[in-house]
Amino acid sequence: MEFGRIPENELDKIDFKLPPDPAFNRKIFTGRPVAKPKVYVGCAKWGRVEWVGKIYPVKTKEKNFLDHYVHHYNSIELNATHYKIYGPIGIQKWAAKANGKDFLFCPKMFQGVTHRGSLKGKDFILNEFLRGIVAFEKHLGPVFVQVSDTFSPKRKDELFGFMKSLPADLQFFLEVRHPDWFKKEMSEELFSKLNEINAGAVITDTAGRRDCAHMYVTIPKTFIRFVGNSLHKTDFPRIDDWVNRVKYWLDNGMKEIYFFMHMHDEAKSPELTVYLVDKLNKICGLDLMKPKFIHKEQQSTLFT
Repeated sequence: MEFGRIPENELDKIDFKLPPDPAFNRKIFTGRPVAKPKVYVGCAKWGRVEWVGKIYPVKTKEKNFLDHYVHHYNSIELNATHYKIYGPIGIQKWAAKANGKDFLFCPKMFQGVTHRGSLKGKDFILNEFLRGIVAFEKHLGPVFVQVSDTFSPKRKDELFGFMKSLPADLQFFLEVRHPDWFKKEMSEELFSKLNEINAGAVITDTAGRRDCAHMYVTIPKTFIRFVGNSLHKTDFPRIDDWVNRVKYWLDNGMKEIYFFMHMHDEAKSPELTVYLVDKLNKICGLDLMKPKFIHKEQQSTLFT
């Protein structure tokens, strides 16, 4: 992910500390943990050739990447569906790779709906997108709706109307990027509207856009897009901060957490995922799976 990327020599100047929970969140949380919260960790794609010989066996072909991915992660933020509409047959083949596993695909809505012109008048193409993804059946996680960086609050009625029109039997999370959405009055209106329609808010943690790490929780579920910087020294305290926040949320009634690892250089996502999962398991008392390296010496001693 290139969004929010800054030069490496400027990373030490960024205040990466997460902001406190807004008062808004108090009406979402019960103040006590749920019996069996769901926590899912994944990446944006499974098709990384850099992982061959690292977590995928040597000589693994690209067509078989998903077969191996499901043994290292329990979810994926599926960006492939943003660039192409897949029919039910193709989706069912992907879903079959996860048979017998508690694994969820979280498809990103097709860009032809969200990034090309108005959100209005997209019924046909939206229905084609939805017709495909429902074929994931029990392996379908929340659907990720992103609008472009230029989509401002001047179009709020269009956005709110669109989000309200989406099927109520599916879970949707919305990511906005235009800076004006994060001005206090506008953000309160946006997140209140999402709460009204039972939609979640995506939290994006990236170096160059700290406003997108807004920490609003509109339902007792959250969808986090964490953008690391290739194992830069700042990545590790950032993860520590997130683990502490996840612990607080779980203790206060969060039901589902989706945490997706991004990198500007995706080759190193498995290493930071290992650090994340080890911390989550230890601090939050979870038992999450993590990437298993083919050669243990490939795993950085930073994680011990």
